Amino acid sequence: MTHRRRLFILGSTGSIGQNTLAVVKHLATHEAAHFEIVGLAAGMNATRLIQQAIETGAKAIAIADETCEVAALGAPSVQVFRGRDAALKLIATHARRGDLVMGAMVGAAGIAPILAAIERGCDIALANKETLVAAGTLVMDAARRHGVAIIPVDSEHSAILQCLRSGEQRTEVERIVLTASGGPFRRATREAMESATLADALNHPTWSMGRKVTIDSASMMNKALEMVEAHWLFELPAERIDVIVHPQSIVHSFVEFVDGSVIAQLSPPDMKLPIQLALTWPARAPRSATPLDWKNLRGLEFEPVDHERFPAIKLAWNAIRSGGSAGAILNASNEVAVDAFISGRIRFAEICSLVAGALESIALTEITDLDGVVRADGRARAWVEERLLAMSDP
Repeated sequence: MTHRRRLFILGSTGSIGQNTLAVVKHLATHEAAHFEIVGLAAGMNATRLIQQAIETGAKAIAIADETCEVAALGAPSVQVFRGRDAALKLIATHARRGDLVMGAMVGAAGIAPILAAIERGCDIALANKETLVAAGTLVMDAARRHGVAIIPVDSEHSAILQCLRSGEQRTEVERIVLTASGGPFRRATREAMESATLADALNHPTWSMGRKVTIDSASMMNKALEMVEAHWLFELPAERIDVIVHPQSIVHSFVEFVDGSVIAQLSPPDMKLPIQLALTWPARAPRSATPLDWKNLRGLEFEPVDHERFPAIKLAWNAIRSGGSAGAILNASNEVAVDAFISGRIRFAEICSLVAGALESIALTEITDLDGVVRADGRARAWVEERLLAMSDP
């Protein structure tokens, strides 16, 4: 009988979580891999979470919303954790060595449960980039200490992982280049971006994602976060991490080597591919994603990043070079600024301005434990909130 690997999905009701469940079903149908869904975690969407638990037979669920009445929604007899630390409790209670945890929670909330899973010897399929941005030194040190794998789910990092899988040494890598679609403002003027509405920022030409991630793509802050994440995943300095705009989103990233060779990974913009690879790594299984249609692929465009319109890339380089709490400040200040843009308190262009201000104004500290991450996160959020209050005064 095929071995069933135990799987937790943190952020199961979001786009990555739902695609993960679809891939799990696909793999089982093709007898390529079988997973036992042990636990599911979500933020607010209790109705969908309950439905997922019924369909998968999950033993336990975690919901951040403390007010939901799970029994009233027709939940099966599963253990229910509620509150801000519900996902952490889920992992602490049920995870064990050899399990696989899909980390797809949005924002800094995903850090603690991922660290707890690593401490229990779980491998991590990581879609929550904020975990490494804010707490990269803690996560990678813990992964080495416990002998677990951190397998990236972001299409860009999955691409780099595949480009390096033949065993090249890091000293043979000249640089890695993350591709960016350019988002909805690739051709927009600086003036148009200044006056961009929420609807404008959410009108992504390629990917279907949640609001926060889509706005990050519009500002290229998502690429900035991915740069910091790549720094930790592949142990490369800022000078060897770059970004190029590629609107077709076919080339997901490439690696340049010291001898001049370049290896790239190509596939359609379908997150099922990197999700499936993370679940089955290092093996490959029959595809669940859309195949690349070479007959209709007429060309691939590349263009440099306009750093005047997209200052987030330089912020990432600075954060990598600064180290310490810079990543946590970058992430937290952006989360608050994006929320402020969504609620109409600031203009689109002010998102990066607030993040830059936070990085310049808040003293950096060494990160030695999770409390240090939490403190840096709190200082950044407080600083941005104070600036927002000052900006709103007549």
